[in-house]
Amino acid sequence: MPPALAPPDAGASLTLEQARRVALRAQGLDRPRVSGGRPTMRGFQQVVDRLGLLQIDSVNVLARAHLMPAYSRLGAYDTGLLDRAAGRAPRRLVECWAHEASFVAPRTYRLQGWRQRAYRDQAWGTIREVPLQHAAVLAEIRALVTAEGPVTARDVHARYEAEHPRRRTDWGWNWTVAKRVLEFLFFTGELTAARRNAAFERCYDLTERVLPAEVLAQPEPSEQDAIRELVAMAARAHGVGTPHCFADYFRVKRPAAVRTAVVDLVEEGELLPVSVEGWDRPAYLHRDATLPRRASGRALLSPFDPLVFERRRLEELFGMRYRIEIYVPAHRRVHGYYVLPFLLGSRMAARVDLRADRAAGVLEVRSAFAEPGSGHETGVVVAELAAELEEMASWLSLGHVRVLPEAPGDLAGSLATHLAES
Repeated sequence: MPPALAPPDAGASLTLEQARRVALRAQGLDRPRVSGGRPTMRGFQQVVDRLGLLQIDSVNVLARAHLMPAYSRLGAYDTGLLDRAAGRAPRRLVECWAHEASFVAPRTYRLQGWRQRAYRDQAWGTIREVPLQHAAVLAEIRALVTAEGPVTARDVHARYEAEHPRRRTDWGWNWTVAKRVLEFLFFTGELTAARRNAAFERCYDLTERVLPAEVLAQPEPSEQDAIRELVAMAARAHGVGTPHCFADYFRVKRPAAVRTAVVDLVEEGELLPVSVEGWDRPAYLHRDATLPRRASGRALLSPFDPLVFERRRLEELFGMRYRIEIYVPAHRRVHGYYVLPFLLGSRMAARVDLRADRAAGVLEVRSAFAEPGSGHETGVVVAELAAELEEMASWLSLGHVRVLPEAPGDLAGSLATHLAES
């Protein structure tokens, strides 16, 4: 095992390469994935414990966002592990608003009470206005879930469709009144998901019927104590970062409370002030951080992977300016619709736009761009990326990888040739 990073004195400095390796070790991305054997629940749990959360997103052009981080770190695991962890008692994961909608450990769920109570300034308008606009329906749906849960939004909408028909517009989520009410109760913590069904719909139930009994029995921490623990968890998952990084991880929109938490954690010795080469803002190292001698991992990362959550940090650490272009009109996209950064060693070496054509059994590469300044030879990047794409195709039960003939990017042609030859 690489040696632990000796705790530096205040003001000690890390090179950018050292900071990258610390961050990759904290995220479990500094070493090659173990080959041979199917990852177990124990391995999946270790990923969850290390990351602290899995962001949920419904886009399914490749694989749903919450499935990808474990794949990037474990390889071809059985996604049924996540379904069991979140859908069967005693649950190892529950859903709540953390870094957007997320899976978190039940104990972490209990740290969200301050956000749930503060929905007036933490939630968006569609949710925030539910008690004012739909008070009567809110009471009825609360009683319905109590009596009949778990239920889906579709189930509940069927009860109210005549009175509150769906209003379709040209843009937006077009949520029904039933969905809005259920999401309000989800945001405020009265409800959570007992499971997801085959259509990826939440099956809403009372939170008290979902959380493990021993977690429910614990007293809820104060807002400041909860935020301090969330900041500490985020710092551990980062290895090294700034207060803004730590706040963004769980979307803690309480600047003063975050500053107080950082001061407290420094005084307790959990955070150690450091400077990082090229960073113009204060940085902190978590006391559990370690510095591997080298980073030798390889992974395709979801746009919603915890390593790439905070775009400024991604650019400062890896020199990668990255934007999710899902909501950008097609003619204005630079790199593609669902673009994944490709990590090779301690650098981002490329980015590829991918799509799973499940009907044809093909993993489509719709663009492939080398990342400037990665330090890797093009041939090495192409070979490693091709191998990674083939592994992903196998995990997704797709027969082969195909670079589209019209795929843009300076790696597309070489990647197509390599895949054809292999």
